[in-house]
Amino acid sequence: MTIRYEPWGLFGRLQRQLEQAYGDTDAASISWIPRVDVREENERFVVTADLPGVEGKDIEITADEGVLTIRGQRGSEKKAAGEGYERVERASGSFLRRFTLPESADAEAIKATHVNGVLELSIPKRPQAQPRRIEVQAA
Repeated sequence: MTIRYEPWGLFGRLQRQLEQAYGDTDAASISWIPRVDVREENERFVVTADLPGVEGKDIEITADEGVLTIRGQRGSEKKAAGEGYERVERASGSFLRRFTLPESADAEAIKATHVNGVLELSIPKRPQAQPRRIEVQAA
């Protein structure tokens, strides 16, 4: 007998229904939502996502029109059927997270690292444009 505990199951179903209703077919097949931390530093923004059990080759990161998208897939473990008790809490399947990038973010220079199930995105800030002083000439 398998008992599956899904604390975010209801939320996930509601999210999928809303996305299907509004035409977001990419997000309609989401199985789980990874935890993400976002912080701002002096020279960059940092996004850190917990992706245990996800290999780097299964992660896709895009930045398009001011939106950062992290999507991927975590497979489920293959287990032989047997007798006994089993409790499954770890979700598998596809995931998707989207973030609006601030105007100061340099989307062309984003770097990603993936170590021990933690994805870190470093998003550098563009140098701020300084106002240009215009001299008034006598006519």
